[in-house]
Order: sequence, then structure tokens, then C-alpha cells
Amino acid sequence: MNQVFDSYAQYYDLLYQDKNYVAEVEYIVSHIRVHTPKAKHILELGCGTGAHAEHLARMGYTVHGIDMSEKMLARAEVRKEGLPADVAARLSFSLGDVRSVRTNDTYDVVTSLFHVMSYQSTNDDLAAAFETAAAHLLPGGLFLYDFWYGPAVLTQQPDTRVKRLESSEIKVTRIAEPKMHVNENIVDVNYDVFIEQKETDEITQVQENHKMRYIFLTELEYFHNKKVWSDYRAYEWLETTLLSEKSWSGFVVSIHK
Repeated sequence: MNQVFDSYAQYYDLLYQDKNYVAEVEYIVSHIRVHTPKAKHILELGCGTGAHAEHLARMGYTVHGIDMSEKMLARAEVRKEGLPADVAARLSFSLGDVRSVRTNDTYDVVTSLFHVMSYQSTNDDLAAAFETAAAHLLPGGLFLYDFWYGPAVLTQQPDTRVKRLESSEIKVTRIAEPKMHVNENIVDVNYDVFIEQKETDEITQVQENHKMRYIFLTELEYFHNKKVWSDYRAYEWLETTLLSEKSWSGFVVSIHK
């Protein structure tokens, strides 16, 4: 999977330039303030190029980001270098797999955003990611994550999409063709990406497969081992409403014992 995200890294920030990271971080922090208002230290599992981490640091949190792609992390370090010194001082990044990484430290909050948990396509993967979160949390700490919600995926059905974007250096055309595996709760999102270098007109084609698991609340109940987690609450992403068949993205606040 790290090879997929190494390729992805070269146009990732361009692809999500319109993503409202500030609003997403404010939403996350609203839950932190309710449950652990004294929280200061955050571990981010699957930090990508560090955009969420940056905005958390701007709000005063100390954040350590983990990612399995060296190229994503390289871009996160470039982002960090361009930040004010006090914000950069609250950021650090390192290489690791969310299923197995151990930082030998504990945190008030663990986050895993942009559907990282839906990339855990097997039960073993998902259980391992939960174990990683629990291993790093202080008592009463929070595990905050989003995911593809099963009833909405089955109701709405993913479809083929084309996205075109460009920067001063490149033009990108990305074609997404999904394939459902309903007996496995998996959507294979197959991407054909064409990257044109404006200076040379050279075009590179990249093919990617993103295997996305959609998750049901009954599954989450199973993975929230009651010996480890005291409670969890599920919402529609960026809302405080309950999940429905319209809620493609779900969000969970899990409370560690």
C-alpha cells in the first residue's frame, strides 16, 4: 500500500487543495474539548502530507504524525519548514504502519482521518489499528476517526468520476472507477491518473487501486472491546447528528478506559 501512496504524494495536495482542513480540525477539536478539555498531545495515524497536523498545531496542540509513505512524510516536512517557528516546534513526523507502529509514548488523543480506518480492509487489519490506538492512549483518552459508513455506501453506490486539476507545473486528470465486493464489504476504487508536465508536455500515467472497506455500527461494536474502551459515539462526519443511509462518512469518538 505504501507504493500507492508514494505515487499519490506527487499530486495529493493539489487534488485536495479545496478541502476545508480548518473546518475539519475545528470539528475534531470540538469533540476533544467536550471529552478531554486538558488534552495537549495528539498522535495522528495516517498523517499524509501533514495538513490536519498543521492546523492542530496552530491551535496549540503538539502533534506527532505517522505515515507509511516516505514521500508523503517528505512533503509533510516541507510543509513544516514553511510554518512559524512556534507552530513547527509542535510538529513531528515518522514512518510507520498504523497496524503495528509503536512510538513508546502515550497521548491524550489519537486521530486517524481521511478514511484511514476504511483502508484497513480485513478484520485483522482493523483490529490491529484499534490495538495501536489503544496502546498509545492515556486513561480516558480519545480515539477519533472517520470511515465509510456501510448503509450509505450500499444505498448510494459509488460511481465513475473524473477529476481535472492543475498547478503552475502540472495538469492532472484522474479517472476513478469503483468495483463493489458486497460479500466482503469492500469497494475497489481503481484510478487511472494522467500527469502532464507543463514545461515539457511529458505525460505520465499512474494506475492505483484503493481498497476501501465500508463499516457498519455492529462491526464497530465488536471491535470496541469493552475491556479496553469504556464507550464510543458515532456521528455523521462534520455534524452532531446520528448516522443514516445518507451519511457516506461516519465519525467516531472512542473513549479509552
